[in-house]
Amino acid sequence: MTTINNIPYDALEPGMKAQYSKTIEERDLILFAEVSGDHNPLHLDPEFAAKTIFKGRIAHGMLSGSLISAAIACKLPGPGSIYLGQSLTFTHPARIGDTLTVELEVLEKLPKFTVRIATRVLNQSGTVLVEGEAQVMAPRKQQEVELSPLPPIQIG
Repeated sequence: MTTINNIPYDALEPGMKAQYSKTIEERDLILFAEVSGDHNPLHLDPEFAAKTIFKGRIAHGMLSGSLISAAIACKLPGPGSIYLGQSLTFTHPARIGDTLTVELEVLEKLPKFTVRIATRVLNQSGTVLVEGEAQVMAPRKQQEVELSPLPPIQIG
């Protein structure tokens, strides 16, 4: 099992940063389509996607957005965080095989245990794919949490 720690509100400071990375695979697009219900052929059908302005399949924009959620939940502030809001601007698509890195930076501490966090998703070339800002209620106390392994998922 993996153990992770959070950063409680009192320990957060503007300028604190964290990163989270994941390589996008075929199975990620299939699983995200199943969970979200977004079966747009731009994400799933190579022949359809080849005829679009992208000239091939791209990942769901919200798949990139969901990686921001993972970074907040597991890195900064970490377990016990409550998402209150998120703005997102999508500037470039993610593709299968891209390694996406979420960058988080605490911008401001607000009342009621809330923090503003700058959010960005970049690919392996450093191209910014998504930019935005999150409002998060940070945990009040420090915790160490064991992450349970997920059961195996078979596709097809």
